[in-house]
Amino acid sequence: MNRIHGPLPKQGGIGDLKAKPRLLGEDFSKVLNGIASSSGLKFSKHALNRLAARGLTLDRADLEKLGAAVDAARSKGANESLVLMDELALIVSVKNRTVITAMSAGETKGGVFTSIDSTVIA
Repeated sequence: MNRIHGPLPKQGGIGDLKAKPRLLGEDFSKVLNGIASSSGLKFSKHALNRLAARGLTLDRADLEKLGAAVDAARSKGANESLVLMDELALIVSVKNRTVITAMSAGETKGGVFTSIDSTVIA
């Protein structure tokens, strides 16, 4: 399992950006790059915007759980996975270890997910 070392945003979550929208710029990228380099996970600009717009947060434990889910998907040969985690649904490029988009679990009802080859329930 990947361990994450390094600072998280003071609010405790990646998606906790409403209070500081400027974090979508260079400051936020620095924080995210620190997390990504230690966990091996990356977040696309689209995913960051979705997290911020929807007020979704990820803490250190969530990132560890997500990393383990991506590892599990990779071990089964997955390429693009829907990862269902507590109250979050994330589409992840397993090969690139990149979160492509994110939404709350409530937003998934009635939705259709395309271009995925697996689902991981974490």
